[in-house]
Amino acid sequence: MELLLDPAVWVGLLTLVVLEIVLGIDNLIFIAILADKLPPAQRDKARIIGLSLALFMRLGLLSVMSWLVTLTAPLFSVGPLTFSGRDLILMIGGFFLLFKGTMELHERVEGKRHDTGGGPRVYASFWVIVTQIVVLDAVFSLDAVITAVGMVDHLPVMMAAVVIAMVVMLLASKPLTRFVNAHPTVVVLCLGFLLMIGFSLVAEGFGFKVPKGYLYAAIGFSVVIEALNQVARRNLVKMEARPMRERTAEAVLRMLGKRPPEEVAAPQAEPATPETPALPTFGIEERNMVSGVLTLAERTIHSIMTPRIDVTWINLDDEPAEIRRILAESPHTFFPVCRGSLDEVVGVGRAKDLVADLITDGRISRAKLREPIIVHDSTNIIRLMDTLKRSRGQLVLVADEFGAIEGLVTPIDVFEAIAGEFPDEDETPDIVPDGDNRWKVDGAADLHHVEQVLETEGLVDEDQEYTTLAGYLLERFGQLPQPGDACEYDAHHHRYRFEVLKLEGRRIASVLVDRLPPLDEDAEAQAQQPD
Repeated sequence: MELLLDPAVWVGLLTLVVLEIVLGIDNLIFIAILADKLPPAQRDKARIIGLSLALFMRLGLLSVMSWLVTLTAPLFSVGPLTFSGRDLILMIGGFFLLFKGTMELHERVEGKRHDTGGGPRVYASFWVIVTQIVVLDAVFSLDAVITAVGMVDHLPVMMAAVVIAMVVMLLASKPLTRFVNAHPTVVVLCLGFLLMIGFSLVAEGFGFKVPKGYLYAAIGFSVVIEALNQVARRNLVKMEARPMRERTAEAVLRMLGKRPPEEVAAPQAEPATPETPALPTFGIEERNMVSGVLTLAERTIHSIMTPRIDVTWINLDDEPAEIRRILAESPHTFFPVCRGSLDEVVGVGRAKDLVADLITDGRISRAKLREPIIVHDSTNIIRLMDTLKRSRGQLVLVADEFGAIEGLVTPIDVFEAIAGEFPDEDETPDIVPDGDNRWKVDGAADLHHVEQVLETEGLVDEDQEYTTLAGYLLERFGQLPQPGDACEYDAHHHRYRFEVLKLEGRRIASVLVDRLPPLDEDAEAQAQQPD
């Protein structure tokens, strides 16, 4: 009863249970390896027998060790030091723990793993495997038993810790093994405890008593630090799993005094009303705008310009009626005016001036056209914005190194790169929702905008020349795909399926994008295991 009222006993019991579990993982792994050599129907039985034998083996060794450490009669002396049987047992056990901990730490640091073999599958005899398990239990139980003797002074506490640890391993062998393999720092920490206990046993064998309270205090402090480390590591993993632009945008919003959307959405218990709009949706748009600003300088002019194939221009060689039709059907304010080809630019005309010339003179007056502003396709977005400021709202043409017109840029194109699409009257949005987690996307859709809508990252590759979804898919397929061809993309715990819906000539015109559920890693790993 006095043991149950002693706080030090409870601390020692809890610490010893954890150490016994960690020290028993190797035993558990080797039992699993040996049991895997049996037919599937006998494996669980072998694991249960193996762990049960390990329990009885440790209890027996504990009884023997507890009796041996009572042998305090002096056996021999070396100078001023006198050694008894207990001292020899403690020194041998301490050196064993120091050796065991050092070798295990070496294997962990060097990255070595136990070899499970890789030959053809041949099932062994059940009792042959059980015999091997008994031998392994005896070997792997030594460190656990010596640790128990070095940690706690009372045999009932040692036995209770061993029983609790073995029951936990018996009931939770699979998740326990997965946890230890996924958290190597926990194993390294426990091996450090092993070295500390081994040193204390050696010191006690030489007559220098180390109070157990010192060990408990050091172990407790280390456990608290490791718990904080695991929490920090988990938060870091969660943070790194999110797209970097989203994290950067959120950091900027925090500096601006804005709370991220998850913090805004948390206290909202009532549905949104006209007086209290849905803040999380606004938060996503706000983050996308900040992300657009932060990445604008890194984007190429090709990613924001209207490509040549979509440019509406006026041909001076056309009949006046054809020119009036184009002006009437197009909502644009400015038009490139050319002769015969878009590459032969004469000037830039305002729609109302062109219509006035056609009404009064029946033709377009070249004297009223503005000088075209042409920039090279290697111009960065910042310099382009300076050019657009000087253009007084006029469009800017983009030419390649050979002088061919590749497209045009207007101030609204730069604004769309920051705030998203603003389709004209004659345009449809590049990305249209088509149900839950499904979108129909124009092949010419900007990849930056696609990433924002899909809430992912990785589609844009600064080392590649493509800037549209069609360019990305051409790179993936390696050739012009056909309608129905599809590919998948994995990123940040989401999978996406891109299926080509329609071609226009040699151009991918329409793509169906589906967000797929993430793969079950456990199910996938289990499916890959040999029968």
